[in-house]
Amino acid sequence: MIRFENVTKRFPDGTEALKDISLVLPTHQLTAIIGPSGCGKTTLMKMINKLEKPTEGSIYIDEKPINDMDEVQLRRSIGYVIQRIGLFPHMTISDNVALVPKLLEWSKEKKEERVRELLQLVGLDPGVYMERYPLELSGGQQQRVGVVRALAGDPNIVLMDEPFSALDPISREQLQDELRNLQQTINKTIVFVTHDMDEALKIADTIIVMRAGKVEQTGTPQQLIDNPANEFVQNFIGIERISQKRTFGERKLVEFLDIFTSDWSGEFERISAESTFEKAFATLDESDQDYLAIINNDQIVAYANERDLLKAALAKEMGVLT
Repeated sequence: MIRFENVTKRFPDGTEALKDISLVLPTHQLTAIIGPSGCGKTTLMKMINKLEKPTEGSIYIDEKPINDMDEVQLRRSIGYVIQRIGLFPHMTISDNVALVPKLLEWSKEKKEERVRELLQLVGLDPGVYMERYPLELSGGQQQRVGVVRALAGDPNIVLMDEPFSALDPISREQLQDELRNLQQTINKTIVFVTHDMDEALKIADTIIVMRAGKVEQTGTPQQLIDNPANEFVQNFIGIERISQKRTFGERKLVEFLDIFTSDWSGEFERISAESTFEKAFATLDESDQDYLAIINNDQIVAYANERDLLKAALAKEMGVLT
């Protein structure tokens, strides 16, 4: 768990980037921080690995204050993915991914095994890509390498600063999907800065909406859609997204089975594919479970969590979040 306690950041020119923020970022979840340019979202994220330091207040990781922690050791324990990827062009993909394990003095065998494991996780064949150089890869492939490099030392926390914003729309959408699938496997605490509300709604477990150095609202994607805290949050989400979600409440799950998860398992509350989204949201909320099992012709055909339902409800036909 990451906790901010009365954190203020004041720059030498007097600008207050963060104003008395108290906040908890949940463990093993993907938290998206979003807001307009200059709202303080990147500053907030950089506080976690001490790239920025608070003027006032304290930050805790697992209830341990980071103020007195060694910066180098802290940063080696936290993964970091930046917008411009930051791969070293003169180093092979293998060497790029193994940077932190090398600093941690892992054995050659352990480093190579970790590189192979991570490249396979993001669909890059180790036999093909380990000895290539960054400029031999596409932008999307380079960003995949950037993501797994941040995971190489097996950190509990990964910071991602608008990592997909420079990519073309197709590559960006693919990486968003891959990040969600990857998170189900690695189960890390991910803090993801973005300026794109569609991206935040698609990938996040929790969303923090910021404005002018303050937090306007924190909640799940569904909570923000259903109950925006004020006019700013409502306008930032977009009236069209809110109205689309409400319109799709009467649509049936069976129309969107291709969006839902098919390779899950477990004992979950069952619901007919002929049920409406409105009923599905209510059933999931009442069940206190992560997923619903969707039944069609007496067979489980898919599983859906809150994010899956929201993604489908936000108008597949209009090209939103698909």
